[in-house]
Order: sequence, then structure tokens, then C-alpha cells
Amino acid sequence: MKGMKTLSRILLIEDDKDISEMVTEYLTGALYEVTQVYDGESAVGEFRKHPYDLVLLDLMIPKISGMRVMKKIREKDVTPIIIITARDSDMDKAVGLGLGADDYLTKPFSLVELSARIKANIRRATKYVKKQQEDKNEVIYVKDLEINIDKHSVIKKGKQLDLTNKEFEILKLLASNLGRVFSKEQIYNQVWKEPYYGDENVINVHMRRLRSKLSQSKSDFQYIKTLWGIGYKMEEY
Repeated sequence: MKGMKTLSRILLIEDDKDISEMVTEYLTGALYEVTQVYDGESAVGEFRKHPYDLVLLDLMIPKISGMRVMKKIREKDVTPIIIITARDSDMDKAVGLGLGADDYLTKPFSLVELSARIKANIRRATKYVKKQQEDKNEVIYVKDLEINIDKHSVIKKGKQLDLTNKEFEILKLLASNLGRVFSKEQIYNQVWKEPYYGDENVINVHMRRLRSKLSQSKSDFQYIKTLWGIGYKMEEY
């Protein structure tokens, strides 16, 4: 009907049917449209067939692991992914976030908290899509940087910085997604547009040069933050 709000679509990948039903019932009541799948193979097939606004992913699922499912999704898509799992080690979290998860909830979790995390991630993803659709002559302001997308230029305190194409694309990616962590693989896939084979030296060299151009003295801001073992991010403050 005209005027009705379109429901956000969620793909729930969870092999425990009791948990799947509980989450689905709650989210349906909160006006989400939920599709349930119970193994990794079905999840990959379902995601390729239909568009989703968010993915809830259990790591310990049959046929194809949750980590592999996430990697397949991230090869071509930036749909928000929230991991829901009983594995709560720091290593699991680091690997999950490094492969492209946007958030992480450990079982047992509060359905109220899950709903809040879903809203936050969908809202952030929607803002990102809107940014992509805006006029190309967009200017992003981060700290004292003025990043002009159309002119492919970066101004700092009135002075233009001399960045290479790859350095500019890395900066644009991070600045357009403040607060989001990008792994080296994600950065390589989105900037170089090629499969990543684990050669960290390429990313390390470009990141080091970009940082040196952004921060030319000890008193300058730390524009790009490193999360060791996970990736990089930029924050507004």
C-alpha cells in the first residue's frame, strides 16, 4: 500500500532452531522481515538470490563455516554483518572483525540489545549508501582535513597535500566510514579492486606514506588508528 514503510530485511544464519525461532519471533514483532537458514551453504545461496539490509551470523554452523560465509559475502558486498556466537575469545572476535563483521554479540544475549545493535548498523549502512548516491562534488571534513571527492584533493590548514591515487582512495574509504574498522584485505579489495593474497607489504607501505603526509609533526592529529591484528579506522574526534 502507498505510504507503508518498507521493512528492513534480515538474513538469520543460525543452526540452533530454538534460538532461530526466538530471534525471528522477536524481530518480526519489531517489524523486521526475517529469513531463516540453518547452514552455511544455504546462507551463501540465499544471500546471492536476494538483497538484505543486515546479516545475523552464527560462526558454528554446518556445511560451510560462519567465517567462510562472511568472507564470501565480503568479496562483493558491504551489507552489515553481526556475529552471534557462543565463542567469546578475543581471538575469535579479532578474526571475525578482521574478516569484515561490523559487530559481535556473545550468547546468551539480550534481544533488546540485539535489536539496538541491528538498528545502529542498518542506520550506519543507510547513511553510507546515501553518501555514495550524493553529488560527486562531495567534501568530507575530518578534523582539520578537507577531502574533496570530485576534485580528488585533500586540503590541510589551507595547504593541498600531494597524495597518490591509491593513498587518496584509502583516505576516502576510511573518512567516508568514520568509526568503522577495515581489515587490510578489505582495504585492498576496495582500493585495488583485486583479490587479496596476503601480501601485507603493499598495504603497509601505502599506509605508512599516507600517514607521513597527513601528520608532518608530532603535534598533528593521529588521523588513522591501528587496531593491531584487526585493521585500521578513522574517527572524527
